[in-house]
Amino acid sequence: MFKHSRELEIEWGDCDAAGIVFYPRYFAMFDASTAYLLEAAMGMKKAEWTKHFDILGIPMVDTGASFKVPSKYGDVIRIESEVSAIGRTSFEIRHKVFKGDVLAIEAHEKRVWVAGNPEDPKSIAAKPLPEDLIARLRAESPTEPS
Repeated sequence: MFKHSRELEIEWGDCDAAGIVFYPRYFAMFDASTAYLLEAAMGMKKAEWTKHFDILGIPMVDTGASFKVPSKYGDVIRIESEVSAIGRTSFEIRHKVFKGDVLAIEAHEKRVWVAGNPEDPKSIAAKPLPEDLIARLRAESPTEPS
């Protein structure tokens, strides 16, 4: 399945009073990593693919993480993101965070492909994943950092 990897440096604002990354910041990093994975798979930025496919977004419906090694200001980490499952209207991503060669975090998320609900304009509704997107997400991919 499709994979994407990126490196980033931990910024001062990512850290808590103990000097380590405040755990919700990792979920923001995972959110961006998922967007970058889809960008790499589709060859277009998120602002473009939401318009192209006429969707509102890809809200998360399940997530979790196992934190093994903390990171602190100035550390460089690598986030490896991979599609782990594809359903009719949803997909799952597995994230692994490495500090050097050490596995620091394992995380997962499930997202739903959503658009405006034609039956209720004030709500959203799941929409089937486009076949061409499914094919791209099932493909092997380069894993070089972005």
